Amino acid sequence: MYDRLKGFRDFYPEEMAARRQVVDTLEDAAARYGFREISTPALERTQMYVDKSGEEIVEELYAFEDKGGREVALTPELTPTVARMVVAKQQALSKPIKWYSTRPFWRFEQVQQGRFREFYQTNVDIFGSSAPEADAEVLAFAADALTDLGLTGEDFEFRVSHRDILGGLLETFAADVDTRAAIRAVDKRAKVEETEYLGLLSDAGLSYAQAEEFDDLIATGDLDEIAAVGDDDVAAAVANLQNVLAAAEDFGAREFCDVSLTTARGLDYYTGVVFECFDSTGEISRSVFGGGRYDDLIESFGGQPTPAVGVAPGLAPLSLLCQRAGVWPDEALATDYYVLTVGDTRDVASRIARDLRAAGNVVEVDVSDRSFGAQIGYADGINAETVVIVGEQDLANGEVTVKAMDSGEQTTAPVDAFPGEHPSPTYDDFA
Repeated sequence: MYDRLKGFRDFYPEEMAARRQVVDTLEDAAARYGFREISTPALERTQMYVDKSGEEIVEELYAFEDKGGREVALTPELTPTVARMVVAKQQALSKPIKWYSTRPFWRFEQVQQGRFREFYQTNVDIFGSSAPEADAEVLAFAADALTDLGLTGEDFEFRVSHRDILGGLLETFAADVDTRAAIRAVDKRAKVEETEYLGLLSDAGLSYAQAEEFDDLIATGDLDEIAAVGDDDVAAAVANLQNVLAAAEDFGAREFCDVSLTTARGLDYYTGVVFECFDSTGEISRSVFGGGRYDDLIESFGGQPTPAVGVAPGLAPLSLLCQRAGVWPDEALATDYYVLTVGDTRDVASRIARDLRAAGNVVEVDVSDRSFGAQIGYADGINAETVVIVGEQDLANGEVTVKAMDSGEQTTAPVDAFPGEHPSPTYDDFA
């Protein structure tokens, strides 16, 4: 007996039915906004992640030497891959480039609630637009996807921030501050004790008093005050954030957005507006997912300067939010028809099954030569809505029996007229 690897999961049909419904909802929302689906490889060169994140990233990768002697890794995220793809065909691609995909990723990290070593995300990105409308469209897609799942503004909130506001303010307090280290400290603000957080800011170059003053300022979220305190770059970043929020208002997503300058997103490649989705009730303490702008990444991969913004809802944390809110789809099988055979009736039963499937129905037939009772039990087990009984005696009378599984009621229908013009005939159509 083999045990499943830690951090990897099996999904049986009932759970996969719910997950498929969620993925379809996310992808349908993306498609409505004109995002086009792409597919990407599971393996990339390890050096691509080292160049982006540093040598230490290798400790988090499933990295190895393949049989061709190449250092490769299972993809831990999509952004470097899509950056590579944009660079490869940058001149031929119409701008803006709007892509989405849903696929698994792999990271060797500590397993915890909502975080696994193999995880699934729907990535949605826009390349080639620096306009506030692009940021707002990503926010609007995310809001539409969540509300399509049945969530409301009482269930989630987008905490929206701006990396250039944080970076500009930090440099206002101390010109030689390590901005990246300080922003990473801000990202940890809610995860560590206050003294440790302020200590991290101090390690980045602020005095303890400056760290306290900086934190007090960003905690207010008062953009007008912050614009007045900062330099011209801070004022420009504040204006950009306000323009994004104004566009989000027109796009229908502003009601879900709260200005939260203590939200930083820990990855260094973020450059402008960033946001994280949180459970409004606080029952789920970690962010559900996040996104933001990364305008320098394409150029760092050898391409032409190309602004970019994206978001990546993960299925595991999103399922926690949906379950908490009571909108996670039922984990149950769904079958429209079970065609039950009694005696030597396979030819007619198969014709009925083919006709029903051609109309788009989910149909099962007996493939195990089971008894009548065993077939009824199986039909019940797969949640068949309707059972069509094709028996020798029924066919002798030119009929089939149509049974509604929820009520147990049944009636007969002319075999030559079943399913006939009815794409999805039920008991009620013949009773």
